Amino acid sequence: MVNKTEKTIYFVRHGQSEDNVKPVFQSPDSPLSKKGKLQAKSIAKRISKLNFQTLITSPLKRAKQTAKAIAEVTDREVEYSELFIERVKPKYMNSKPYTDEKAVTLCKKWEKSLHTPRMRVKDGENFDDITARADKALAFLRNRTEQSLVVVTHGYFLRTIVARVLLGYLLSDKTFSHIHKTTTTENTGLTVLKYRKEPEGKYRWHLWIYNDHAHLG
Repeated sequence: MVNKTEKTIYFVRHGQSEDNVKPVFQSPDSPLSKKGKLQAKSIAKRISKLNFQTLITSPLKRAKQTAKAIAEVTDREVEYSELFIERVKPKYMNSKPYTDEKAVTLCKKWEKSLHTPRMRVKDGENFDDITARADKALAFLRNRTEQSLVVVTHGYFLRTIVARVLLGYLLSDKTFSHIHKTTTTENTGLTVLKYRKEPEGKYRWHLWIYNDHAHLG
């Protein structure tokens, strides 16, 4: 049952990882780079000024390290959720250099599957998987009893959540592809969703802030 309570969700993309700046397909275990650790401290300082009850993070290493930095200055326990991991690529691609022809070919097919319904490439997520996970993530947050939460997640998945909020079930394979081609997020950029009651009485998600990275200026 949906918890009919107005709430605010502060989404934080993780800090820069070592694989973000290497010519490789990122590994799930890639840690924060030196710059990423500084970014994590910067967003942690900003988050410490907010009033929130719960800190949730993707369990991937770069997100966990970012969440840990936030936890250290806010005295919050970290809760882990697989719902907020990054899009799942075929395992063969992990850590492979961009010069690996097999990985490059596989990546092109997999990326096509991310905006092609029912197309699946190896063990990677596809369009149906990631949009369904975004729906589950939003339902999970709706049903939380807290009124304010911080969620540390990943760039592509965060844009998927935003796409679903903006377009709802009008989100198609073509619009999904277009959104991902024309939007981006900075490492530790802050995106805020509000779940609130409309004048007619219906509750709805609203995009309030997108990719605010003023703390990095």
